[in-house]
Amino acid sequence: MNRAVVAWLVVAVAVVVLAANTFFIVDQREQVVVVNFGEPVRIINPPGKYDPGLKMKAPFLESLVVLDKRNQALEAPQEEVISADQQRLVVDAFIRYRIADPLQFYRTLSNSQVAADRLEPLVNSSLRQVLGAATATDIISQRRGALMAQTLNDVRTRAARSHFGIEVIDLRIKRADLPTANQEAVYERMRSSLQQQAAQIRAEGVATAREIVADADKQVTITLAAATQESSVTRGAGDAESARIFASSFGKDPSFAAFYRSLQAYETSLADGDTTMVLSPDSDFFKYFKNGPNAK
Repeated sequence: MNRAVVAWLVVAVAVVVLAANTFFIVDQREQVVVVNFGEPVRIINPPGKYDPGLKMKAPFLESLVVLDKRNQALEAPQEEVISADQQRLVVDAFIRYRIADPLQFYRTLSNSQVAADRLEPLVNSSLRQVLGAATATDIISQRRGALMAQTLNDVRTRAARSHFGIEVIDLRIKRADLPTANQEAVYERMRSSLQQQAAQIRAEGVATAREIVADADKQVTITLAAATQESSVTRGAGDAESARIFASSFGKDPSFAAFYRSLQAYETSLADGDTTMVLSPDSDFFKYFKNGPNAK
C-alpha cells in the first residue's frame, strides 16, 4: 500500500471523526443544551419553539446535554401523614412536570435523576403540610379534589422558589389509606359496631313480636268471651222459649206431656248404653214401650 492511499485513509477517518463531532440531529421530542467547557452557551429546540433537525456545534469544544421536551411523570414514594384528627394515613401521590427553562434546569438540576431526587422530598413536604391540616375523612373522600389543588399550588410555589426551571402540570393522590395495623383495628371496630346494631335490631324485633302476640292473644280472649256471652244469652233465650212452649202445651194435652217427660227420662237413664235397671215388667216406667203414647 503506497503512502498516498494511507494518507487518503487518514484524511477520510479524520473527516468522519470531525463530522461526527460537528453535526448532530435534534429529535422533535428533545431539547438540547450546548455546553462549552461546562458553561451552557445556547439552547436548541427549546419550549415554545419548534427547531429540530440537523445541527452543528464546535467539534471537541462543545458538548451536548439532551433533555426531554415531553411531560415527565414522577412517582413520589409513599408518605405517612398524620391528619388533623390524629389519624395516620399512607399517601401515595404522583406529579407531572415539564422542563420549562432548560438553561435553568441544567444549572440547578443537571438531569432528570437529580430532578427526581430533589422533587420527591419537596412533594412529600407539601403533602405533610397540606394534608396534616385536614381530617382523614376530608383526605379520603369529601375534600380530596380541593386538597390536591392546594398541594399542587404549594408544590408549584416551592419549585419556582427553588429555581428548578420546571413547570409542575398536575399532582394527584392515587391512594390515601390507613396503615395495615390501623385498618385491622378499624375493621374490628366496624365489625363490633355492626354486631351491636344487629343485636339491637334483633332485640327490638323480639319485643315487637311479643307485643304483637300479646295483642293477638288479648283480641282472641276478648272475642271468645264475647262469643261465650252471646251464646249463653242465646242459649238462655232458647231455654226460656222452650220452657214457655212446654208450659203452654202441658195444659193443652196432659197425656202428651207425660209421654214427653217419659221420653226425657228414657234418654237420661239409657243414654250411656250400659245402664242396668231392676224393675218389674209391669212398672209404669216402661208402659210406653208396650202401649205407645196412648198408654194409661
